[in-house]
Amino acid sequence: MTAVARNAAAGAPERAPAPTSRVRGAPSASVAGLALKIGALGLASALAIWAAVPLVGAANWIGVGIVAAVTALVFYVYLSPRHVPLKYLLPGTLLLIAFQILPVLYTVSTSVTNFGDGHRGDKEQAIAAIEAYSVVRSPDSPSYTLTVAADGDPATGDLVFLLTAADGTVYAGDAEGLTELDADDVAVDPSGKVTEAEDYTVLTTAEINERGNEIADFAVPTGDGTGIRSSGLSMAYEGRATRTYQEDCDCVVDSATGVEYVADDAAGAFVSADGQRLLQGWQVGVGFDNFLRFVTDPTTASSFLSILTWNIGFAAGTTLLVFALGLGLALLMHTRTPLRGRTLYRILLVLPYAMPSFAMLLLWRDMFNTDFGLINRVLGLDVNWLGNAWTARGSILLVNTWLGFPYMFLVATGALQSIPRELGQAARIDGAGAWQAFRHVTLPLLMVAMTPILVSTFAFNFNNFNAVWLTTAGGPFRPDNPLAGATDLLITYTFRLAFGGQGAQYGFASAVSVLIFLIVALLSVVSLRQSRSLEEVNR
Repeated sequence: MTAVARNAAAGAPERAPAPTSRVRGAPSASVAGLALKIGALGLASALAIWAAVPLVGAANWIGVGIVAAVTALVFYVYLSPRHVPLKYLLPGTLLLIAFQILPVLYTVSTSVTNFGDGHRGDKEQAIAAIEAYSVVRSPDSPSYTLTVAADGDPATGDLVFLLTAADGTVYAGDAEGLTELDADDVAVDPSGKVTEAEDYTVLTTAEINERGNEIADFAVPTGDGTGIRSSGLSMAYEGRATRTYQEDCDCVVDSATGVEYVADDAAGAFVSADGQRLLQGWQVGVGFDNFLRFVTDPTTASSFLSILTWNIGFAAGTTLLVFALGLGLALLMHTRTPLRGRTLYRILLVLPYAMPSFAMLLLWRDMFNTDFGLINRVLGLDVNWLGNAWTARGSILLVNTWLGFPYMFLVATGALQSIPRELGQAARIDGAGAWQAFRHVTLPLLMVAMTPILVSTFAFNFNNFNAVWLTTAGGPFRPDNPLAGATDLLITYTFRLAFGGQGAQYGFASAVSVLIFLIVALLSVVSLRQSRSLEEVNR
């Protein structure tokens, strides 16, 4: 009989069960969780405000709406007691959209425009730049004390003229126009030069010399047909433009020569009757012209197939070599045969992976030098390794293999350790030799884990800009085609075409990037399908 039954039989009152004690630390845990949630939502609010302020200033209401919608979604998910899985998925999804999907969409949208040097802004900005750059000084032109500055980095930031007028007022002049600065935000020496300004970096003499040509061409638009240009490094003047825009004919008229440059809205430029085009234009959509240019332009079409063939061969060759070498060394280190200093050997094998790749590429380039390179001196040779097409290609494959095999060695080592040794032993008992056991048992299981790694290695090396540019710069070049080198990849060839000539051509570069993306995506999908079929076989 139970104690309760005995007590009931004896007439004793039944004892109530003891209350369950609270879990220690529960209040503090809930407080910590609440504090973490408040901090995360506060950070989300701060990021939303930081992103919305410039969007509001630029009147980009679509962007403001997107920021508001994302912020509302974050608050809804994390303040609601439901949607628990979404609480974990939302941060990763937002980061995926921000750092993967949006850059791809922006690249695609840029690829169908003429965006680049001379075509960066809209038509109004192009007109203001044309008029400002043609400013000439007149006898009654106002003068300013000039200080050259930059908005951000001194070497790459947008130029800004800090101008001190005769009455002591300080202005900041950029490509958009003049902005009066608060006296409390600037420091001016007795001569009127600005020595310090909030939000701007005053350039030193050396930095000014490095950007001398850019400063000489820079002008600040100030009104209808007027602008401010530099006169030396300490003075600037406001003058009148010799080229002015006429709205009735939608053209720019040069008062000095009388030539009219009519607006060509399809090309985003002002063009004269004899075909001369002003350098300053505006951004417009060009459809698939950038794609067609790369495929049909005689200067690029003649080299496209040969570069693509070498590009695929380089990526496939590198992937095969690093896989074979990395796997072979991993098998050697994985054997049960006693090997003294196994740990030291593994450290030495991983050493190239720990080295900065750009420094090693430059070092290898010097080692292949014909006259004083280490390779020729040690082997007693006189080979121009980087001057011949095939030796240069072989050199790059050798260097890239040396840099890449440690990673494959580490991956293969981990994959081998996940395969039970009993499977190989069972195959040996059934009469299979060492090679047969590896070929029919170990390798298929290994490829299930390593095929995605091989696909990513191929995709990475397909766009391995550093390996080629820092070693051979795409050369050697044939005398009849100085734009396409024997070791050029599509990415290095595009860089030379888009940024090595007359200014930067971001639209054209984006179009070729989209083509490269499609090629790599197609090859990767085919490879991953093969990997999937391999998984089915090994189930």
